[in-house]
Amino acid sequence: MTRTPTPAHLTEALLDAARKAGAESADAIVIEGTSVSVDVRAGALEHAERAEGMDLGLRVLIGRRQACVSSSDARPETLANMAERAVAMAREAPEDPWAGLADAAQLSDWRSGEGLELHDPAAEPDPAAVQDDACRAEAAALAVPGISQIDAASAGYGKRVVHLAATNGFSGGYLRSSRSISCVAITGEGTAMERDWAGEGRIFQADLPSAESIGTQAGERAAARAGARRPPSGAFPVLYDERVAASLIGHLAGAINGTSIARGSSWLRDALGEQVLPAALSLVEDPHRKRISGSRPFDAEGLPTARRLLVADGVLQGWVLDLGTARKLGLQSTANASRGPSAPPSPSLSNLALTQGAQSRDDLIREMGRGLLVTSMIGSTINPTTGDYSRGASGFWVEGGEIRYPVNECTIAGNLRDMLLRLTPANDARAHLGTVGPSLLVEGLALAGS
Repeated sequence: MTRTPTPAHLTEALLDAARKAGAESADAIVIEGTSVSVDVRAGALEHAERAEGMDLGLRVLIGRRQACVSSSDARPETLANMAERAVAMAREAPEDPWAGLADAAQLSDWRSGEGLELHDPAAEPDPAAVQDDACRAEAAALAVPGISQIDAASAGYGKRVVHLAATNGFSGGYLRSSRSISCVAITGEGTAMERDWAGEGRIFQADLPSAESIGTQAGERAAARAGARRPPSGAFPVLYDERVAASLIGHLAGAINGTSIARGSSWLRDALGEQVLPAALSLVEDPHRKRISGSRPFDAEGLPTARRLLVADGVLQGWVLDLGTARKLGLQSTANASRGPSAPPSPSLSNLALTQGAQSRDDLIREMGRGLLVTSMIGSTINPTTGDYSRGASGFWVEGGEIRYPVNECTIAGNLRDMLLRLTPANDARAHLGTVGPSLLVEGLALAGS
């Protein structure tokens, strides 16, 4: 009986094919996965999907020229064709003076996910159990007074193997799994409809909250939005609820990405060693947190990942780099390379945590007096070079230190460099998220409402 090749075997086969085709060096990535997703409506199955597949990616280098190809076909003749096509493309590609694999001395010794608990060893859930989760979430949301309908109730499961190998001697991989439940509830009718949602995802089924609690939370959030109207316009404090505050951290992370820095197109391009957050706040990346979906023992170029202070006591410590951006800037990679099968590596962050404060979200609401509590954001206009910021938002109007009524159809504007220096954090961050950040109060933002 012919054995199905594993992702590890396939990466080696791709490298062998690349060598035979004339590549001077190469790396290969194979991702094999299974996913199950179920949507329900009115207690009945609306959509169910099970997908099984494999993605193969090959990058070849000839001198400083590189090319990437990908396929979902693992037959030997396909691997040979991929390699030949990639080598032909690389020979015609422009030179990239910063392209190249890691030196052998740079490579990680940790080449599996052992110890990170990235995979739930429990059996894959039966599709009927996944559907039952979605149905129970929907029923719980509908049971909340004021909910008129459910826009979506979903549940899912996923498992994938990732393996990376390169001609510099690196070969490593790991297994990931995920389990999720989500629900979107609606209150009101016609043009007066408002919606909100709740969702949870975990690696381990045992860690996932109950479907009923997720549905109830979605219903309660939506019901609280009944009768939303526009807030007044002016300059007000804005409190970003914990579930949207991560977007501010994301803007900071994007501004210190090595790709933007190397291009000179970031609003923080000259801020290394300068104050970018209040002095009491630090921002940490920790890719080794257990049971967190963004954890990884090595990056997409085989370099060892490690916990790192990006911002220490408000001061920016460094950039987010892969090998290419590091070489261009005359620095060392920070092991932040990520990639998919069809593209070369690029820098990215995972598992961020911002310092929490001593006050609760309610404390900050009382402290802000009059202003906006943001619970949802739509669209964005962010100037990556200047940091000018404008986003649509909805949430609740605060008056006299108390929530008075729900609001919608408003726009928040400011400049990210100034905004981040005026942050006051709450203490409500959720530890299981990839970005662990609390609710954040920002003083003096421009608000356009009624």
